[in-house]
This record gives sequence, structure tokens and C-alpha cells, in this order.
Amino acid sequence: MSNAEESEHSRLARNLNELLQELRVAQAGVQILFGFLLSITFTDKYATAPTLVRGTHLVTVLCAAAAVALLTAPAAWHRVLFRQGRREDVVAAGNTFLLAGLGFLAVAMTGTVLLISEVIVGGWVAVLIGVAALLVYGALWFAMPLLTRDTSSKLGDDITDV
Repeated sequence: MSNAEESEHSRLARNLNELLQELRVAQAGVQILFGFLLSITFTDKYATAPTLVRGTHLVTVLCAAAAVALLTAPAAWHRVLFRQGRREDVVAAGNTFLLAGLGFLAVAMTGTVLLISEVIVGGWVAVLIGVAALLVYGALWFAMPLLTRDTSSKLGDDITDV
């Protein structure tokens, strides 16, 4: 069935299913990362870690927590609004939540790479590795898709067609 033949209801159902599938992938990763980050605070070495490392860890945990909140929000929206015929609102908000959640996840992953690099090599090399991680996430998750996006459609025109 071509997109022209697809009904509005079918398109929204497909969009919602695709969104939920994408969220499942991101949620698993961020939840594992969040658990790992929480466990670090209960190690003996953490108690003696420098303030910079502890501060980086806190920011990383907060970004991971924000990613969890954003990546689980569409499921809550769906559950609350699904019987009210608000699927289009759920898909549009879910798309925004997913993109914002991926941004916070990229920062949390970068912070994790930076923390591990600081323990292993330290100093400017750790910072360089952290910057490289941020560039990789930014390029793969945001810059490259935006560069390959069909420029004939306006940015908001297809928000519900995720």
C-alpha cells in the first residue's frame, strides 16, 4: 500500500508503533547506563575521587535520569491519552521526547566515556576522548540524519510521520 492509499488512522497507528519500537531500543541502553552510574557511588574508590570526577559523575547521572524521563514519557502519554483519540498528539510529543532524550543520552554517554577515560589515562587525553565521544554521538545521531534529510519538506511538516 502506498502512502497515498494509507488512511490517516493507519498512518498514525504505524507511526506510533515505529516510535514505540525506537523507544524500546533507547530505553534499554539508558536504563543499563543509569544502573551502572548509580552503582559507581557505592565503591570505595568513589569516596576518594577528586571533586571534578564526582561533579562529572553527578552531571552524567542527571543527564541519564533526564534521558530516562524523556524516553519513557511517550509510553505514559499513550496510556493516558489513547482512548481519547489523541494518537496524533502522542506521536508528535513522543517524537520531541525521543529526540530530547537522545540528546541527554548522548551527553550521559559522553560523561561516562569521560569518567572511564579519566580513571584509565587522565588529564587532557581523557578530555580529548570525551570530546571525540560527543562528536561521534552528535554526528551519528543528529548531524548525519539532518544532512541526509529531504530538504524539499519543511522541518515541521512531517512531525507526525516518524
